[in-house]
Amino acid sequence: MSSVSLGTRLEQTQAALVRLRARTRSIAGKRAEAAQSLRIARRTLAVSQQRLGDRLRDLYEQGDTDPLAVLVGAKSIDEAISGLDNLHRIAGQDSRVIDQAQSARTRLIRATSRLAAQEAQARQAEEATAASVVALEAARRERAAMAASLARTRSSNSATISSLEARAGAPATTPRAPTTLPSAPAAGGRSLTVLATGYALKGTTATGVGVAYGIVAVDPNVIPLGTRMTVPGYGEGVAADTGGAITGARIDLWFPTRAEALAWGTRTVTITLH
Repeated sequence: MSSVSLGTRLEQTQAALVRLRARTRSIAGKRAEAAQSLRIARRTLAVSQQRLGDRLRDLYEQGDTDPLAVLVGAKSIDEAISGLDNLHRIAGQDSRVIDQAQSARTRLIRATSRLAAQEAQARQAEEATAASVVALEAARRERAAMAASLARTRSSNSATISSLEARAGAPATTPRAPTTLPSAPAAGGRSLTVLATGYALKGTTATGVGVAYGIVAVDPNVIPLGTRMTVPGYGEGVAADTGGAITGARIDLWFPTRAEALAWGTRTVTITLH
């Protein structure tokens, strides 16, 4: 993942977190409203049931609850009809109020449960997204630190290689005949046939340069340290390391993974010295 895509992903995740938090607040507000309405419906039902009980008790105490008694006690047909209508109206009003309160209570219980489940899901999504933001921020800091470290290593390697190149231009003080030499000396020729082996060790080289692609281990008596070269099948390299097993016309080529080093193996190549 490039630094650009990492930053874009972080921005998108942060924006998603803002939206999720707003959604969670909205659901929580709706659930609070539903809970308040449920409390009101319960109180209304309780009050309606209490009023119905009080009214029935009063009617029984007054002796006007029996329709037959109302008819018998009426002084006229109009009074009898009016009395019966009053009984039906009062009973109907109480019944409707209680039915409405019970219906509202049932509906609000379901709505409250549904909103509570939605709020729980929204909070889970919010927590997961917040964790993603934290992870992406940590990844961005790690990538920035890695980039800074690579920049420092590159700068250090450049300085060391420049020093090696300067040394490579000076005559050797204690030359030693290599085990195998080309027909023309390396210092005076442009090409050199060598046995090249791949390796993938970590750490720093004998010259203090950090290992990296393009670092070549050589016998300094054959190829001076700091010499740049082109290796067929490998690319550009610089002589920046040595080794006890590297004598004569032999070189080691650094690879970032053991698999790549094994794939290269050991082969004879004709390199070009610069």
